[in-house]
Amino acid sequence: MLNKLNSLLDTAGISLTDQQKNQLIQYVELLHKWNKAYNLTSVRDPEQMLIRHIMDSLVIEKHLQGQNFIDVGTGPGLPGIPLAIIRPYSHFTLLDSLGKRVRFLRQAQHELHLDNIEPVQSRVEDFSAAPPFDGVISRAFASLKDMVNWCDHLPSRPEGRFYALKGTVPQDELDALPEGIIPEIIIPLFVPELVGERHLVILKRN
Repeated sequence: MLNKLNSLLDTAGISLTDQQKNQLIQYVELLHKWNKAYNLTSVRDPEQMLIRHIMDSLVIEKHLQGQNFIDVGTGPGLPGIPLAIIRPYSHFTLLDSLGKRVRFLRQAQHELHLDNIEPVQSRVEDFSAAPPFDGVISRAFASLKDMVNWCDHLPSRPEGRFYALKGTVPQDELDALPEGIIPEIIIPLFVPELVGERHLVILKRN
């Protein structure tokens, strides 16, 4: 697992400490173990988890601005936990409405000794941000329009950003954005050994 992770990181040009690498592997092992009972992800193979979950999360880190983030619809902690591991100086609120996922997040927080994450069980529209967040992150959570409508109260104004991890460029979703929200930049992402396109859509208030 470590050899595979090192190879992926080298290809992506990402440099991590040994401790961060060990935490990422420990997280994958935990995810693999709990997945059998909790069905947290459709990806069953740990090496595929490294590609499709870990690397897919890590490649957005350099594009984040700020220190205080919320990962909405985080599921088993993606991309929030990998990002928290490699960005220890930032804080990540991990929001999910399902109790079994939040129980897993708390176990992962305990076993990985992550003091910069806060798992929260709540529907996003019921969760209040105090203080507001520098960025709202989502991966496979909702359409851009729904993400903005449901999460409008979460980012700080006017400088807060919405970060949406997408496959191909979702032009139909971009065309349907609510008034006052515009795409700041759409970044093609390179995820080693991942089949298919990946893009990071960063939205801001106009």
